[in-house]
Amino acid sequence: MHVSVVIPCYRSQDTIGPVVSDLLSQLGTPTTAGAVEDFEVLLVVDGSPDSTARVAREIARAHPDRVRTIELRRNYGQHNALLAGIRRARFDTVVTMDDDQQHRADQIGALLSRLTDDVDLVYGVAAEEEHGVLRSAASRLVKRTLALAGVPRADDVSAFRAFRTSLRDAFTDLHDPYSSLDVLLSWATTSIDRVVVRMDQREIGSSSYTLRSLVRHALNMVTGYSNVPLRLVAWLGWFCAGLGVLLGAVVVWKFATGETTVAGFTTIAAMVALFSGAQMLSLGVIGEYLGRLHTRSMGKPTYAVRRDSGLGGEPAPGHEA
Repeated sequence: MHVSVVIPCYRSQDTIGPVVSDLLSQLGTPTTAGAVEDFEVLLVVDGSPDSTARVAREIARAHPDRVRTIELRRNYGQHNALLAGIRRARFDTVVTMDDDQQHRADQIGALLSRLTDDVDLVYGVAAEEEHGVLRSAASRLVKRTLALAGVPRADDVSAFRAFRTSLRDAFTDLHDPYSSLDVLLSWATTSIDRVVVRMDQREIGSSSYTLRSLVRHALNMVTGYSNVPLRLVAWLGWFCAGLGVLLGAVVVWKFATGETTVAGFTTIAAMVALFSGAQMLSLGVIGEYLGRLHTRSMGKPTYAVRRDSGLGGEPAPGHEA
């Protein structure tokens, strides 16, 4: 097996060195790497404002036969950075992992061992959640939205993955700034497995994924890759229509029986408030979709590469901005 390890790097100047050292040690030792015959490490620097890019370049110069650096022109987000690396992977298997030392290099063998003829994608699932209560709750929210977007086994989704590189053929032409790798992989295969792995606690720095950013990511997924909100609007429309008919019948009945001689202000105000709220909610969801269509129609790139150490410092043809 030949493996390309893709690591999106952001504010990881103090951790990326140990991460790469562990990878070189583990994958370079046949007894621990299992069936890995050859490998490469792709460090995708996602517009990090600190010295991450400099450190990554130094690592690549020290190990030119194993490590490549890909520097994006600005911060595009974790999933877009992953796409930049996956599209440049040379080997037949891709492993993705974080840059914060939580994902252990010695657990890669467990992922690869599950990639059989019947399995195309394996997620490494932590035995114990390594985040706080709020962060874990937000992560579960993201997984629920991934399920709404049609991702099979969404509960097993993890940033620690191993999959066949050929799966990228399913999203070769994607140019979407709101991309989600797990959704894209679900377009290519449903042959998915999981393996419980050991993960370490983060000791340096803090995650760039806050509760707010995770909620925003969940909204991006449910509106960008699912028609569930539109279906909810349709059901809301039916509910409001039925309620309107019922309220109208009540008003007519009270007028016919003489209970009401003057148009009821309370009833009218209630109906106006109800239907105005429904209309505003519907317009809000429709506006979200129209906004995304507008963004995509502008041709905004998924990412733009500044430098690729494996290609003489120039962006790969077909992938530049």
